[in-house]
Amino acid sequence: MTYTVADVAIIAAAMVIAFVLSSKYLKSTEISMAASGVVGVAFAFAHGWTKEPIRLLVEGLFNNLDLAILFICASFFVNVYSESGALNAITRKLVKRFNSKWVLMTFMGVFMLIPGALTGAGSVSVFVLGALVTAIIRFMGVSDRKTAAFVFVFAILSAAAPPINLWTMLMTAQANMPYVGFELLLLIPILIVGAFTIIYVGWGAKRQSKEEILKVLPEANEKYDGAGGWVRILLPILTLLVLFILALVLPYDLPVLGLPLMFVLSTVVAILCNPGKAGLKDYYGMFEKTMEQVFPLVATVISVGVLQNSMAASGVKGLIGTAFVLLPFVWIYATVLLFAPFAQGSMSYGSAIVIGTPLIFMFNTAGLNTTVVCAALSLMFPIGDCLPPSRIVGRLTIEATGYQGTYTSFLKAVAAPCLLLGLLALIMLIYPNTFAFLA
Repeated sequence: MTYTVADVAIIAAAMVIAFVLSSKYLKSTEISMAASGVVGVAFAFAHGWTKEPIRLLVEGLFNNLDLAILFICASFFVNVYSESGALNAITRKLVKRFNSKWVLMTFMGVFMLIPGALTGAGSVSVFVLGALVTAIIRFMGVSDRKTAAFVFVFAILSAAAPPINLWTMLMTAQANMPYVGFELLLLIPILIVGAFTIIYVGWGAKRQSKEEILKVLPEANEKYDGAGGWVRILLPILTLLVLFILALVLPYDLPVLGLPLMFVLSTVVAILCNPGKAGLKDYYGMFEKTMEQVFPLVATVISVGVLQNSMAASGVKGLIGTAFVLLPFVWIYATVLLFAPFAQGSMSYGSAIVIGTPLIFMFNTAGLNTTVVCAALSLMFPIGDCLPPSRIVGRLTIEATGYQGTYTSFLKAVAAPCLLLGLLALIMLIYPNTFAFLA
């Protein structure tokens, strides 16, 4: 049998209904995407478009296994480094050294960027540093509402920051693009929005005294004092950076390590630099904690793989791609800041496959720079992490900061930085060739 637009449209509608019903009754975005994928494959099998539906579903489970392994290794490194007390030691040193609230807020923002940039998940930044950053920002005299906004904005910025941007990875994999040239395209808008967020949150706030802050902060291990302490603090991060830079600069002279192995090696260095008396049982506990943190993310990328195969087998992927290609560019520009974040709120990282990849093909046919287009979309999707039904980072931020206000007031607090991020991404999307020199 052959594909017809009517048949594929019916399948697409059935998949949407399956997703909506699963989201309503099962309360899980991951299961909902998998259920939608099963419905799509079932319809494809019924139409005779595939003779091996089970194989399609099983293969889909392994489509993004490399990304799942990367998240686990990266998150374990972040947790080992954090549990060693290095971040607490750095924070105490900064509080003692600097009196300016702007300097301290800048450092807190940079700290928030690191875990998400290394793992691809803003939720990891909230898990690892949410409570610590909340305490410091509140000591700067910032209200609870704006403190929650600070944590959320830097969490989503960390997810979009290089070197690991999951939306970009998924879109480039589907579009057969190399995952290169995104560093400056992502980093410059993130730095602009980060600077704006610091000013937006800290304007008019009056910080408390250094002594009051130090009383509340956790005590740092005495082995972190002096020059030797800085070696313990910086060596794990420098190991990761050196391995990453060498892989970029000398790609043909070094064996291919891969990001997961780089994080494993950096984790070993972090364990060796840990001044505490952590044993095998302690590190096993850290690994269990890591698995609890990243399980939703791993489940998401695995279910996205099922959805990918289902959409390809049933023709829905081609239908969506064709629909986007036929749209006038002006309609894309007018609506992308609406449907991209809401797609993220509904399908999480699956939004990159359902919406992002067709748009990349569309812009490619028009002769526009797809690297810039991909980066622009990767800056839009994270905004949806505060939108229903999933609200992944938004919910975690509320819990980590202890914000007692309404969720609507929280959305109002994050609106200005998110709007700026969206507008910068939209400008990149409208004029991709203008920004091609950054790729």
